[in-house]
Amino acid sequence: MDYMKRILCTGAGGPAGINFTKSLRAAPENLTLVGTDSNDYFLNLAITDARYLVPRAKDPAYINKLNEIIHKENIEFLHAQPDIEVEVVSENREKLNAPVYLPSKTAVKACQDKLESAKVWKQKNVPVARTLKVRAEDDIDRAFEEFGSPIWIRARHGAGGKGSTPADNKETAVNWIKYWRSRGVDWEFIAQEHLPGRNIAFHSLWKEGELVTSMARERLEYIYAYLAPSGITGTPAVQRTVHDEEVNRIGTEAVLAIDSNFSGIASVDLKENASGVPCVTEINPGRMFTTSFFFSFASKIVRKDYCANIPYLYTRLAFKESIPEMPKYNVLPADLYWIRHMDAPARLVKDGKVLGAMYS
Repeated sequence: MDYMKRILCTGAGGPAGINFTKSLRAAPENLTLVGTDSNDYFLNLAITDARYLVPRAKDPAYINKLNEIIHKENIEFLHAQPDIEVEVVSENREKLNAPVYLPSKTAVKACQDKLESAKVWKQKNVPVARTLKVRAEDDIDRAFEEFGSPIWIRARHGAGGKGSTPADNKETAVNWIKYWRSRGVDWEFIAQEHLPGRNIAFHSLWKEGELVTSMARERLEYIYAYLAPSGITGTPAVQRTVHDEEVNRIGTEAVLAIDSNFSGIASVDLKENASGVPCVTEINPGRMFTTSFFFSFASKIVRKDYCANIPYLYTRLAFKESIPEMPKYNVLPADLYWIRHMDAPARLVKDGKVLGAMYS
């Protein structure tokens, strides 16, 4: 029987984990995939060869359970997908009996703290949304004075638009935070200037401070956006590839400002300010954007000269394998649309023509 690499993906039953494992299923080699999830219902959605229920990441038993699975399944590489699991795996990487391919612990911590990362980018002249820590109502007053109206209120930590809403006045901002406090949530909040322009994602792969490859996309519509006060629900229904030198430059500078020796995945979020300048809002370190399969699927349809399957290229680096030569930027054509919704096959569209559909 031919040898197949054995890879463990955490959060494999969630949308981002499913897109990651679908990408590996589309790779030009066969891989053995093992998935974990802390939700016993969603675990059934994992498209892996084996599935395991695990405690939540903050549970003291979490790392031991991962090691049990690593031993039983002879795992050679572990990829943590949910933000919280990236945090815990990063902090406990020495205790794991399988390698990871993550940036440094310091870089992971900095990226997952929206206040501290904003300070770093400001100090290093990377365009960033102006940001204030919210400790009292006076900080809300200061935010409106400095940023104008509306402002953006969001949780200091967490992904998927966690705790975020636009606020046109102090009453909205204060009551938004009071609402979460009344529910027993102890999140720290920040206030940021409202950025009205394009919502851009810069998906980048790094090796020891060198950019390996990247692709940018614009989020156009979100799934069930009307259900969220912010209009952002964490995963887009419509998005398109973009070629933009400023996005590429600023996305690159943002990663290197955090860690000049960055390795692994850096998923950079940017939004344009009123002058059209792309400003970094956060970096999700060590994990894929939710819809990573967009690029993997598009690569098979439109790229014949090289593989633009970023999750697969990432695993090759993790296994210390070489990467074929390819552009550092714009690895796919511009204006490829990825259109998706609940219970509907995603479609890849170019110039109004469906190039391919994902049915499973």
